[in-house]
Amino acid sequence: MKMRTLGKQGLEVSAIGLGCMGMSDFYGASDDAVNRQVLAGALERGVTLWDTADMYGPFTNESLLGRFFKENPGSRERVQLATKFGNRRNDKGDFLGVCGTPEYVKSACDASLQRLGVECIDLYYQHRVDPQVPIEETVGAMAELVTAGKVRYLGLSEASARTLRRAHAVHPISALQSEYSLWSREVEAEVLPTCWELGIGFVAYSPLGRGFLTGAIRQRSDLDQSDWRLANPRFSEENFHHNLKLVETVQAMANELGCSSAQLALAWMLAQSPHIVPIPGTRNLDRLGENAAAAEIELGSELMAKLDEVIASASIYGERYPEGAMALLMGDTPERVSNG
Repeated sequence: MKMRTLGKQGLEVSAIGLGCMGMSDFYGASDDAVNRQVLAGALERGVTLWDTADMYGPFTNESLLGRFFKENPGSRERVQLATKFGNRRNDKGDFLGVCGTPEYVKSACDASLQRLGVECIDLYYQHRVDPQVPIEETVGAMAELVTAGKVRYLGLSEASARTLRRAHAVHPISALQSEYSLWSREVEAEVLPTCWELGIGFVAYSPLGRGFLTGAIRQRSDLDQSDWRLANPRFSEENFHHNLKLVETVQAMANELGCSSAQLALAWMLAQSPHIVPIPGTRNLDRLGENAAAAEIELGSELMAKLDEVIASASIYGERYPEGAMALLMGDTPERVSNG
């Protein structure tokens, strides 16, 4: 597996990472025995950036990784472990809002360390920006975790370019994680240029459009009835078949290249910048291998131009989240009031 560097602080990770959310939440029932096989397969293939969060499960996804590390001595040292705080849920899974207070930052980190069974988190993200707490206060508390040896590198998720600048002024931010794919390119306008200006790496979640861009989902009934995607606007009855047109176009181009649609989508993203790392999620060993192999595919300038032309002319139907969740994207915070 090829490696990439996120930020200027020394965080080196696999060019393709692994999103672990679906192993515990949102995408229907899963089998922990199979999940552990996928985690072992990720290590074998050199996919070593593993992404989780305290809200996944809730809490059970971190515990899953913790059990894997315990059952597989030496595995922790081979992984760049990323987790997140800020999206609060109770044990029943109810969403309780976003919190970025310094007190919560520290308590959330301690809880994650316990569930993961580790002494230090490699990359610690604020999952969503708290619109009530100045980002300087949140990142200040995160920086104290670095000083305490509980965290190595800091990240934000779905933050605006302005928030990113303010956060980076408090403590170096190594990575911004936001949604980015062939059908979600909003970050290209301001966020990505800000990352490159400041020397911040970018981690792309849902790089395969929550599985839609793979071509494996041909109708809504292909999804489990408990699958969160059925409530996603792009998967709605109204929009689903309109969006299939893009999938079919990508599939045709992948066939010409001799790869899968997923590999084409990931190779396209890797070609955008050497400081972008996609983290496709999977609960399937074959898919894991397919995704990892995308790091070896190089797209020529002609094909890249053709892809850009196709995507620029494509009509994407539906927002990427339901209305309430959309309000938390590209978030900003109030200015910090000086005591002096």
